[in-house]
Amino acid sequence: MSVYGVLLLCLLLLPLLFLMMKKKKQGKNLPPGPPKLPIIVPTVVVSSAETARQVLKDHDLESCSRPLLVSGGKLSYNYLDIGFSPYSSYWREMRKICVLELFSNKRVQSFRFIREQEVDLLIDSISESSELSSPVDLSEKVLSLIASMTCRTAFGKKFQGNEFDEGNFEEIFHEAVAVVGAFTASDFLPYVGWIIDRLTGFHDRLEKSFNHLDGFYQKVIDQHLNIKHEEDQQDLVAELLKLVERSQTEYGEVQFTQDHVKAILMDIFLAGVETTATTITWAMAHLSKEPRVMKKVQEEIRNCIGNKGKVTEGDIEQFKYLKMVMKETLRLNPPGPLLLPRETMSHFKINGYDIYPKTQLFVNIWAVGRDPDSWKFPEEFIPERFEDGSIDYKGQNFEFFPFGAGRRGCPGMNLGLNMVELALANLLYCFDWKLPNGMKEEDVDMEEMAGLVLYKKVPLKLVPVRCITGLSKD
Repeated sequence: MSVYGVLLLCLLLLPLLFLMMKKKKQGKNLPPGPPKLPIIVPTVVVSSAETARQVLKDHDLESCSRPLLVSGGKLSYNYLDIGFSPYSSYWREMRKICVLELFSNKRVQSFRFIREQEVDLLIDSISESSELSSPVDLSEKVLSLIASMTCRTAFGKKFQGNEFDEGNFEEIFHEAVAVVGAFTASDFLPYVGWIIDRLTGFHDRLEKSFNHLDGFYQKVIDQHLNIKHEEDQQDLVAELLKLVERSQTEYGEVQFTQDHVKAILMDIFLAGVETTATTITWAMAHLSKEPRVMKKVQEEIRNCIGNKGKVTEGDIEQFKYLKMVMKETLRLNPPGPLLLPRETMSHFKINGYDIYPKTQLFVNIWAVGRDPDSWKFPEEFIPERFEDGSIDYKGQNFEFFPFGAGRRGCPGMNLGLNMVELALANLLYCFDWKLPNGMKEEDVDMEEMAGLVLYKKVPLKLVPVRCITGLSKD
C-alpha cells in the first residue's frame, strides 16, 4: 500500500475512532482533563488533602498496586522489591520481611552508634573550615554523611573514591535516581513508547545504570560471602544473606535469592540516601533565610545540652521546636514531591468522578503541602504552625504525609528521621552559620530542581562559626 493509501485509511478511521471513544465515554463521569486517547495510559493527579484522604484511606486497598514501570522493573530485578512491586501476596510477604528484619525499632537502634560516629566525623570536618572562616558546601557534606551512614548500615563499611570498577558510589546511585525519575515513554505509551525510548537513548541509559548497580551489589555480596565465618557481621546485607541461606523464610512462600537482596538494596539506597540528604539541606537553607527561627531552634538545643559537646540520639526527644522545623521543611520541600504512582485495581469514585481499573494515580504531596485550603500563609516558613503536636508523620493527617500513607507508606521512615534529626541538631548546636560574601537572607536561592527527588538547584554554601558550647568533646 502506498503512503497516500495509508494516509487515506487513517483519515477514514479517525471518525470511527472518535465515535467509539464517545460511545465508550457515555455514562462515565471522568475526572476533568484533556480528551482521552486509547494509546495513552489513563492518569489522574491528586493535589488536595481531601482527595488524598479518599485515595490513601477510603480507597487504599483498591488503589495500592503499582504500574509496571520500565525503569522500576529493571532496577528491581523484575519487581522483586517492595517499592515497585505490584500489590499481591508476594508484596505483602516481602514488606513483612523488611519491616521485621530490617526496619524494626530494635534494628534501627542497633545502628545508632554508626549514626553518631559519622556525625562526629562531619562536625570535625566542618570545624576545619570554621578555623579558616571559609564557606562549606553543605549540600555536598550532608550527602556524603548520609551515604556513609547508609553504607555502614547496609554493607558494614564505607565506599570511598573509585573502589569499584563501576565508579564512584555516590555517582552510581545519583544516576539511578535520575533514571527512575526521568520520563519514560513506555510507561505512558505502551504500544509505541519502547521505540521512543530507544530513539532518545533512555533504553541504553537504563541498561548502563542497571549494569553498574548490579556489579556493585554483586561485589558487596561476594565480600560478605567470603568472610561469612565472622559472626560479628550485623549489617543489613549480612541479615539478608541469612534469609538466602534458609532458602525459604518463615514468613511465607518467598524463595529468597541474591536477586532479592539486590532489589531490597535498590529500595534502601534509591529511597534513602538523596532524599534524606536533601531534607537536611532544605532545612538549613530555610534557617539561613529565617534568622528568627535559626536563633530559636539553636537556643532550644543549646539550653538543653549545655556544654556536653555534642548531641546524641537520646537527646533528640527534648527538642520540640527542632521537630517543628523538620515538619515545616518537609511540608514545603518534601524529598519526593510526587509519591511513586499507584495503580487502581477496581472501579471506585473520587469526588464523584469515576476511577477505573488500570488508572495511574500520582499523589502530588508538594501541592498538598502548599494548599491554601489546608494551610494559612502556605508559602511562608512558620514552624509554629505545628506547635499543638496534632500532626505527625504517620500518614493519618492528609494535609501532611511526606512519607506516604496507607499500605504504601515508607517502612524506613524512622531510620530516615533519626539520621536527619541527629545531623541537623549537631549542625545547629556546634556552629553558628553565616552567609558568605556579604550575602543577605533574601539572596539565598531556594529554587527547586524537580525529579524523583526534590533537590535544591543551587548548592547551599554557608560559613560555619564554631560555637563555644560545642568545643568540649567526650
